[in-house]
Amino acid sequence: MEGLELIEPNGLYNMLQQGIEYSSLSDPNYLLLVDARKKHEYNESHVVTAKKAPKSENGMFMIPYDAELECKQNIVVYDSNTDVIKSIESPAVECGKLFWDMGSRNKVLILKGGYEEFSALYPFLRTQKIIFTPRELDAIMPYPVEIIQGFLYLGNWRQGNAPHVQKDLKIKGHINCYVEEETFFPDPCRHLLHIPGEDEGDADLYSNFKAACDFWDVYNEEKQALLVFDHKGISRSVAVIIAILIHHNKWTLAEAYKHVLDCKKTIRPNRAFIEQLSDWEKDILGEKKTDISDPNY
Repeated sequence: MEGLELIEPNGLYNMLQQGIEYSSLSDPNYLLLVDARKKHEYNESHVVTAKKAPKSENGMFMIPYDAELECKQNIVVYDSNTDVIKSIESPAVECGKLFWDMGSRNKVLILKGGYEEFSALYPFLRTQKIIFTPRELDAIMPYPVEIIQGFLYLGNWRQGNAPHVQKDLKIKGHINCYVEEETFFPDPCRHLLHIPGEDEGDADLYSNFKAACDFWDVYNEEKQALLVFDHKGISRSVAVIIAILIHHNKWTLAEAYKHVLDCKKTIRPNRAFIEQLSDWEKDILGEKKTDISDPNY
């Protein structure tokens, strides 16, 4: 259907986790998240920051008074369990079509599986809170982004040492790419691989890629979640994540980089790490397939 597109649950999860110093949710133009379920369902619980889609007296969806559709970077609509966008009988599709027709500048995203699937995967993102002040939005601390659903996460030092993050995401192991060796786990020997290093041009990550991939293989085989982090979660840890994806999925550097960028918009691994990843790509795939002279890297 024109103007509508499905978004996977982990796509919305990652959208809610964007930001470096502050959550992107504090930007009023970043996301309009709309709940198209019945009022009592919304009041019982909804996705954090979601607004209830208003209806007219005759039961037709209306545009929220402060929606400013033309300004929103992302508009996501969900109902209970819609997983296709062919039928206007779906509340999410009906509401999303209205937003598109009334001036959304980008495609309106319909949450695949709706609230039922999303809340089952991410119960810690449910809330009954209806109104968030700007200060409360600033105070929201994002979770690590999800690279492989349920198993591989990319984060920063704070997230790597936040007990609620480990509990909610069921994190069982860390690859710490920060100089500091601190870790959430009281007995780090089994659960931690420490790759110390500065984010500098002469820093060597390449020699650690195999150890990181071997460490990931153990957690992947045991179906346990692994968090890779550094100070800000935008450079060293990103390079290690990309190395794991090249190894695990046999992806090219370009494919792995694009996937991580889709998950986290603020990544910027330094040039030396890209060159080291190019060498790693050759090790795994037998040749360098990605042109790293492209200015996008």
